[in-house]
Amino acid sequence: MHKQKKIVVVLKGYPRLSETFIAQELLGLENAGYSLALISMRRPTDTKRHPVHDEIKAPVLYLPEYLHEEPFRVLKAALTSFFQPGVKGLWKQFFRDLPRDFSRNRVRRLGQAMVLAREWPQNGEWLHAHFIHTPASVTAYTSLLTNIPWTCSAHAKDIWTSGDWDLKQKVAQARWVVTCTKAGYDHLCSMSQEPNRIHLSYHGLDLARFDHSTIERSERDGSDPKNPVAILSVGRAVEKKGFDVLLKALSLLPKDLHWRFDHIGGGEALGKLKSLAGELSLVDRVSWKGALAQEEVLDHYRRADLFTLACRVARDGDRDGLPNVLVEASSQALACISTSVSGVPELLDNDVNGLVVPPEDPTVLAQALERAIRDPALRKRLGAAAETRVRTQFDYHASIRQLSEMFETEW
Repeated sequence: MHKQKKIVVVLKGYPRLSETFIAQELLGLENAGYSLALISMRRPTDTKRHPVHDEIKAPVLYLPEYLHEEPFRVLKAALTSFFQPGVKGLWKQFFRDLPRDFSRNRVRRLGQAMVLAREWPQNGEWLHAHFIHTPASVTAYTSLLTNIPWTCSAHAKDIWTSGDWDLKQKVAQARWVVTCTKAGYDHLCSMSQEPNRIHLSYHGLDLARFDHSTIERSERDGSDPKNPVAILSVGRAVEKKGFDVLLKALSLLPKDLHWRFDHIGGGEALGKLKSLAGELSLVDRVSWKGALAQEEVLDHYRRADLFTLACRVARDGDRDGLPNVLVEASSQALACISTSVSGVPELLDNDVNGLVVPPEDPTVLAQALERAIRDPALRKRLGAAAETRVRTQFDYHASIRQLSEMFETEW
């Protein structure tokens, strides 16, 4: 049977709270009958784990994050590489890449690939990278060294922050590339001379974990100071999430409107956001929950009145694809407000199953927030339509079936 063959999956880090969609896919592939071996370029830093991580059976091999930290391991791998079938092709490719990316990172990817080739998981017969930037670099080098074919799942940041030369090279070398938004799909197709090897597959959601909620949404309309409308957002405090824009929008709401805002997530910009909330006189209305486990996040979706995420294109080109938190919130019939960035409009139609506004505009976002806060009937209508769309079009089993077909046709 095809499904008895082992897929070696290269990840930037594992496990990660912010990449539950990847863990969900890995578990789905295991449940579909595939044997996996996970290769992580970094050791975990999150203090919490989602339940899905504990269900995945695949062993994890951690590569040296920095080559100098494990010099003997790297040296053994480098020496062994000279006996690998594709060593000449690897060095030829590396010296083509180095002038275009003259960095320590480029050398790290080479060293990590050598370690992976030397410590190759038993019975591994296929390489698959999650993310087309650094994990795909390690995967491509390993493929050259071992003559084992590779494929790739591309997502968001990895697509939009990679150079054109890098994307063109990788989509030419990989057997196929799959991505999770139409915007990403179109961009990758423009980089490929064989666009039929680029595939679109939405991640979807494990609806068994996000089952229908029987909790009735509140009738809060912002008029009662003792019963404020509960606004929620989930995401790392990084530029592309637009939390500074959201805070500015909240500060523009009428003073007689009563609301509170909960943020869930960590991130390097959290301190700056807290300072900004202070400058905008929002401290008494904002709660910073930090990183939470999936079941805790689900509870917040069910208790909130409104979900908002002010996605934007960051200065380095980074952006979200289709944020999984929007799909999760929608699955709980929670009305969502977001921006017209990347794949968001592929989930939310303005005034049909959500409110969609331009990015980088606190004033327009504030107007949408005020409208939704004052109108509980609107929130219920949008939330119900959003849940219907997710449960009919974003079931992750469809994505797993599509991936299974792609893997099987390429053995």
